[in-house]
Amino acid sequence: MHITSRDNSLLRQARAVRDGEVDELIYIEGLRLAYEALRSGLIIEAVIYSDQIARKEHAAKFIEAVSPVAHRVASVSEKLLESVSFTKTPQGIVVLAQRPDSSVQRLVDAFDDASLIVVLHQINNPVNVGAILRTAEAAGVVGLVTTKHTSDPFSPKSLRGAMGSAFRLPIWRNAEYMDVIEWCHNRNIPTICTDASGNTPYTAIDWKKSAALILGPESTGLLESELSAARQIISIPMYGEVESLNVSVAAGIVLFEAARQRASI
Repeated sequence: MHITSRDNSLLRQARAVRDGEVDELIYIEGLRLAYEALRSGLIIEAVIYSDQIARKEHAAKFIEAVSPVAHRVASVSEKLLESVSFTKTPQGIVVLAQRPDSSVQRLVDAFDDASLIVVLHQINNPVNVGAILRTAEAAGVVGLVTTKHTSDPFSPKSLRGAMGSAFRLPIWRNAEYMDVIEWCHNRNIPTICTDASGNTPYTAIDWKKSAALILGPESTGLLESELSAARQIISIPMYGEVESLNVSVAAGIVLFEAARQRASI
């Protein structure tokens, strides 16, 4: 199918998904992320690609591979693709896919007695959320939790930072903070917060056992009540005049210490 009108129903739907107005679908832009979505088994609702990118061999192979499984496939001019693109410079292809299951059950199915999970609490920068997802997968985390008011891990900016990790990792989305604490407590999963007030260095934790690493908001950190609800508070020793680290950087430091310890199991 070739679309020539900006007011086409598929293009209107793509803009609505891009702008977060359709919760059951996610917006994926760019050939690399599109391939990751296909490999991860996401249900592809639609593919929109420019006439220009279709002439490139790698893109043509993707279009051939996705066409049998996508509900709709359409080509457009570069100008029309600009009307649905999230980026200033269109990347040639847009995929609309069904949102992966974000229930707690996916996390339950992935968890075992030595699993490590990450809880993102009210982290509102989608770039940080995406970076943490990518780092978490690289460090061997089995799944994540995002609480209410945390940036959507399937938003376009988060997906760009996660580079496919959001498609592969189980994510329990929009959970209540205290429900997560209770869920972990009922399963004997230690809840470990990062905070500058912590008296325990992150390297002193036995990360070989199951644990839930809790990361709080970028600007304020976790509230006192939220810290006290967790089992342990850890800190990252720092030098100089620096008071805090970017949350995604802090996540990487702690998670790769955990990965280092787990590699010796």
